[in-house]
Amino acid sequence: MPQISTPLRKLGFLTIGLFDEADPRRGHESTLEIIELGEWLGSDSAWVRDRHLQYGISSPVAVLAAASQRTSRIELGTAVIPVGWENPLRLAEDLATVDLLSGGRLNPGVSVGPPMHFERVKGALYPDTAELEDFSYSRVERLLDFVRGTPATDAGGVEGFEVFSDRVQPQACGLGRRMWYGAGSLRSARWAGEHGMNLLTSSVVKAEESENFAEVQLSQIRTFRAHHPDGDRARVSQGLVVIPTDSATPGQRRKYEEYARARAPRTAAPHGPARVMFAPDLVGTSVEIAERLHAHAAFQEVDEVAFALPFTFDHEDYVQILTDIAQGLGPALGWRPTR
Repeated sequence: MPQISTPLRKLGFLTIGLFDEADPRRGHESTLEIIELGEWLGSDSAWVRDRHLQYGISSPVAVLAAASQRTSRIELGTAVIPVGWENPLRLAEDLATVDLLSGGRLNPGVSVGPPMHFERVKGALYPDTAELEDFSYSRVERLLDFVRGTPATDAGGVEGFEVFSDRVQPQACGLGRRMWYGAGSLRSARWAGEHGMNLLTSSVVKAEESENFAEVQLSQIRTFRAHHPDGDRARVSQGLVVIPTDSATPGQRRKYEEYARARAPRTAAPHGPARVMFAPDLVGTSVEIAERLHAHAAFQEVDEVAFALPFTFDHEDYVQILTDIAQGLGPALGWRPTR
């Protein structure tokens, strides 16, 4: 195995939280149990990804509010909330509330752009204002301003027996420094750096300067840090799908290998006019995956990761994968669990 030069400092995981339409509670309970397991194993962070009009987590902030009451240490993040679905002022209120309930552990990750399938959902989402909505970076700027305490109104003061604030309430100290941006392009990476956010690198990127995924991700990381006030100290978390098989059963190994094999063709070259590239899934023993990561140009630039759990596996598969990540892969990368 290559020599470890910079030990991994923070290890987290990401889940989509799928559920059966006939029994949605069980799927959400499974997600919460996985987050609890992650804390018990010493993981530094747990992240949830939201899905609208699908059978996955549609309200990540609500799920993390529940997780905050079942855990005491693990950081809780969103990767990511597409703010095109949100009102920035209301979202700022929800984020601050959950951050306070968690004791300052929330790490909100966001992205911009029109909602997926906007032409089909705009009548339900924005029936009166669809053509007026601004889905540019300014929508995230509004959210950042509200979270960081910029006045939202000039109507603060006392009216009768009621007291009004000119800022979003509650205000959560430190939350503004824990805002993340999920970038897939050089433009987004630069914008996130210029606005003092943290960077979530995606397993889906735009091939702008190379057709090598690791090189594309590395370029985005360096662009981000070049434009961030903290420079090389700016926080970056790398996101890749990793599936260690150390304690997997033969049946699980076959399932994981078939999963990765079915998804492999999409990683061979950029797709479509946007030249979208997908990261390969990493399947193997912890030692094998660690060797591949140590050779990964972008991994060499980070000391934080949020490994993505595969989307369509069973609860017991996630238990095995998460356990192997914490007890095998993490230590092979120089990481030590937090207890």
